[in-house]
Amino acid sequence: MASNGEASFQVPLLKGSTYDNWSIKMKTHLGAHDVWKMVGKGYKKPLDKTSLSQAQKETLKDSRKRYTKALFLIYQALYDDAFEKISDATSTKEAWDKLQIFHKGEDKVKNVHL
Repeated sequence: MASNGEASFQVPLLKGSTYDNWSIKMKTHLGAHDVWKMVGKGYKKPLDKTSLSQAQKETLKDSRKRYTKALFLIYQALYDDAFEKISDATSTKEAWDKLQIFHKGEDKVKNVHL
């Protein structure tokens, strides 16, 4: 158990040719941390934060934290060589897609998305 009362989960590591199994485990892991939606949805920074209500600011803060947590968990699941392939990604979705393309090929990824 983690000290804050939440269960701690071991991050599944991506090893060589185990991408399909890893992606299933990772989706579950991200879901357990309530951040899987952030991989597809992402985080959109508002242009003008001054016009937001306090509730909207809190929602935005929560979204930003969950988005960063999702990216952090993805980074934790990678060895250095895989991390280097996605380190320039500007979103969790881009990082996830780059991993998919690297391990499955662009054509297979397109078929999966369709």
